[in-house]
Amino acid sequence: MRWIGQPVPRLDAPAKVTGRAIYAGDVTLPGMLHGRLLRSPVAHARIAGIDTSRAAALPGVKAVITGRDTPGIRYGNWRLMPQTQDELALQIDKVRFIGDEVAAVAAIDADTAAEALELIRVDYEPLPAVFDVESALAEGAPLIHDEGSLTSNVSLDRKIDYGDLEAAFARAAYVREDRFELPSVSHAYLEPCACVAEADLEGRLTLTTSTQTPYMVQCLLASALGMRENDVRVVKPTVGGGFGGKMELRSWEVCAAILARRTGRPVKFVLSREEELAFGRRRHAMTIRSRLAMDRGGTILGKDLEVWLDGGAYNSMGPTATFLCGNFGAMLYRHPAYRYRGYHVYTNKAPAGAMRGFGAPQALFVTESQMSMAAEELGLDPIELRLKNAMVAGDEIPGVAKISTSGLAECLRKVAEATSFERKRATTAAGRGIGIACSSFITGGVFNWFDTPHEFSAAEVRAHDDGTVHLLTMASDIGQGSDTVLRQILAEELGVSIDRIRLTAADTALCPKADLGTWGSRVTLMAGNAILAAARQVKDELAGVVSARFDLNVIHEIVFADDRVFARARPERGVSFGEAVAMAMRARRGGAVIGRGAYTPRGKGLVTPTFSFAAQVVELEVDRETGVVRVEKITTAHDSGTVINPLGVEGQLHGSIHMALGYALCEELVSREGRTLNPTLLDYKIAAAEDMPAGESHTVEIHDPEGPFGAKEAGEGLVSPTAPAVADAIHHATGFRSCSLPITPEKILFALEKKGEE
Repeated sequence: MRWIGQPVPRLDAPAKVTGRAIYAGDVTLPGMLHGRLLRSPVAHARIAGIDTSRAAALPGVKAVITGRDTPGIRYGNWRLMPQTQDELALQIDKVRFIGDEVAAVAAIDADTAAEALELIRVDYEPLPAVFDVESALAEGAPLIHDEGSLTSNVSLDRKIDYGDLEAAFARAAYVREDRFELPSVSHAYLEPCACVAEADLEGRLTLTTSTQTPYMVQCLLASALGMRENDVRVVKPTVGGGFGGKMELRSWEVCAAILARRTGRPVKFVLSREEELAFGRRRHAMTIRSRLAMDRGGTILGKDLEVWLDGGAYNSMGPTATFLCGNFGAMLYRHPAYRYRGYHVYTNKAPAGAMRGFGAPQALFVTESQMSMAAEELGLDPIELRLKNAMVAGDEIPGVAKISTSGLAECLRKVAEATSFERKRATTAAGRGIGIACSSFITGGVFNWFDTPHEFSAAEVRAHDDGTVHLLTMASDIGQGSDTVLRQILAEELGVSIDRIRLTAADTALCPKADLGTWGSRVTLMAGNAILAAARQVKDELAGVVSARFDLNVIHEIVFADDRVFARARPERGVSFGEAVAMAMRARRGGAVIGRGAYTPRGKGLVTPTFSFAAQVVELEVDRETGVVRVEKITTAHDSGTVINPLGVEGQLHGSIHMALGYALCEELVSREGRTLNPTLLDYKIAAAEDMPAGESHTVEIHDPEGPFGAKEAGEGLVSPTAPAVADAIHHATGFRSCSLPITPEKILFALEKKGEE
């Protein structure tokens, strides 16, 4: 193949490295105003009154709005279950966390807008607050949402049951039960959230916003404002990272739209880094109890998993996270019997939402930690134990998902060989350790929680007589490189050079409406399949006119390659791609050659049509005097089906390792009584470039029949194995097994001191 499997550099790289890329915060329009949000300084309170008169009178202020000026419609992404839509753009009667939005202003510049916020007087009547799951579930705890039918702070629960769990534990020769505490962490994307709203004279809106889901934002914003969907246009510019944190409609987008309509001028909001860290979405903190049953040889018999998610003040993407955590808890290995109970709990903290891996990093940290602990106690090799239980093609999570293809066993063998794992594991050099962990992830979520009437992804391909092709898709590149991959797929299918393809993406006024956005590692599979379907319509038409011109019959295979359309057996019987398009246009008496394709994986399970798999080995050194961990090398083998762009897969791996090392060793949003104490990148510790270890990656290419050209995901799954592999390596180096993250030097030193005392 000409383009599939080739390391094509990112096609957006020149614009980014030269500063020409336009982000939402770069957009400037004539007469534009600047918006700011007033946030609650208290964690839980009734709003007794708001006085905005002084702010409104400040020179340069053009509008001030409160909850009384915003629609009372509650919104949230889980549209399939309206009762979970519990957020307002601006709070009317009550605030539920420090940072909750209560008012917004639009002024001639950002400084004036900030000054206006200080002039708004809000009278709060404090209420009792709860800041952790245990307190929120305690008898007599204050109800954070007391306006509906809820009688506790559990906003929803999810259940998965199959097999005879009681019998499995009754006949088990080995049972272990462990409790894990996983922290809340930030996406820490480079570009803070920003948007610009503009209203035309007919009242229609254009919102340019840093988003992963332009179609969903269009629908939700139109609903919140009581507008027709197509009277709202959403445009996604260049996005500087999202990782799940930019996939919802948010307060500033609604406020920008309302203020733009009220003032008749464009309104821009740009969040500060402190706002992002202190009040922005974050990964769910979870408390997890897991019981695992095995026979004497280490074969898994059953698993019982209970998870409590700290959702913060609102549901956000909590319903999805609660379900997916249970799904990932049953992944990687065969579980003949499985019970899952997940509880999403309200607390008076900033809401948690979707974040890279979305339930998998927490669930798989538990799974892989327990597998390594079981291997040690049973005297088994940790890789052999995993191979014994590894999922293979055809395995199922009954009623939830079925494994289409699995390269897990191949990944395990690859990293074991590449690292001489068995030999190094048998070595007990002081302070040096080697650890193993695996992961699995969905390739495109098929659950229609947004309740869309459209296909899950769509594409339009327009072929022109000058030999160029125009691709239109709502799929959103947010830094992961999907624009490049989608052009590779189209170039390969049409047999044209990639530089002949023009792309228009993520504009709800121009692109096919059907696409739920960038999440769940869905773009390559879903948008890729939609593009293939559209391209094949174009090919059918062009093949017909070329066959007619050269009097070819059905036994002649028409080939699209090297910017030409020709008969395979007689290559001279053919024309250039552009000439073939011109012939088709003449045959239909004018009109462009257009193909339209769509893709929705029907009958492919409740979760995803296929899963990726990976195995990872971490080698590190622990300074036993300071507790500092230095990760020296990470070796990964990844089953992502047919690799479309090896350069892109490698980039995703490096990014995943960076994010996962922070999760393992240093990142945590620290709060006290609901207030985030480390809301700057000085205090919120992420790995620097010098902290990144040497890396070695291997791909295990197992063609998956569901993916375009056999491809599977390579974007999110790789964020999950690093933390448990680090924990396993630290245990190998020190004897300390951490069941909580991050594994800080203080935790290690405390454990070593305790071990020494014992």
